[in-house]
Amino acid sequence: MSIQLIDLSHPVEAGMLTYPGLPAPVISDFLAREESRARYANQAEFHIGRIEMIANTGTYLDAPFHRHADGDDIAQLTLARVAFLTGLLIDLPDGERALRAEHLGGLEVRGHAVIVRTGWSRHWRTETYGDASHPYVSREAAQHLADAGAALVGIDSVNIDDMADPSRPAHTILLRAGIPIAEHLTNLAALIGKAFAFFAVPPPIRGMGTFTVRAFAAVGLEEQTCVSPTSS
Repeated sequence: MSIQLIDLSHPVEAGMLTYPGLPAPVISDFLAREESRARYANQAEFHIGRIEMIANTGTYLDAPFHRHADGDDIAQLTLARVAFLTGLLIDLPDGERALRAEHLGGLEVRGHAVIVRTGWSRHWRTETYGDASHPYVSREAAQHLADAGAALVGIDSVNIDDMADPSRPAHTILLRAGIPIAEHLTNLAALIGKAFAFFAVPPPIRGMGTFTVRAFAAVGLEEQTCVSPTSS
C-alpha cells in the first residue's frame, strides 16, 4: 500500500496576518549561529530561534476551552480526537456562501473529520481573506454535525462562523459538543476524490483553547470519502 501525505497547513512566517485585528508573529534569533560558536570552542554551531505569537496563528485547532470555560483545553484533547480520523471532504456548492444542514443530508459523519472545502484559502495573505463575505458553516449545519456525531470539523476559510454574527453559533455548538475545530486549512483540492485520514495535532499546552497545528491528510487508506452535495 502506498500512502501519500498531503500538507493542509499554511506556513507561519514573520509579519503575516492570520485574522483581522490580531497581531502577526515575530520571529527572531535567540542564539545566532555566529554567536554560538564561542560556546562550543568553534567546534560546532547551533541556531536557537525565538517566536512571539498569539495562539490563533496560521492553521490552528480550537479546543472546547476556546469558547467554553469548562471545556477541555488543548492539552486535554486526546490524540484520538485530533489524529488518524477518517476524513469526509465536503465541497461547498457553487454559488453558496454558507454550508447548510440540507447539504449534509444522507451523509454519514459519525466519527469522521468533516472537512469543508470552500476555496477561500486562495485569498490567504490578502485583504480579501479577512473580508466579511467569507464562507462559513451555518448554525443549522453545525447543529446537524454535532447531533450526528462528527469527530472534528475543519474549514479552509478565515472563520467557521459568519464574522457578522457575534454569537458565533458554529463555535458555540461544536465546541460545546466536544468537537474540535480546524480553521485556516489549505490545499483541500488535493483531497478531491480521495480517501484520507486527517491529522491536526497541537502541542499539549495547558490553559490554551487554541494553538497552531501542522494539519495534514494521509491518502491511500480507505474508500472514497469526498462528496459534492447538491445546491438547493
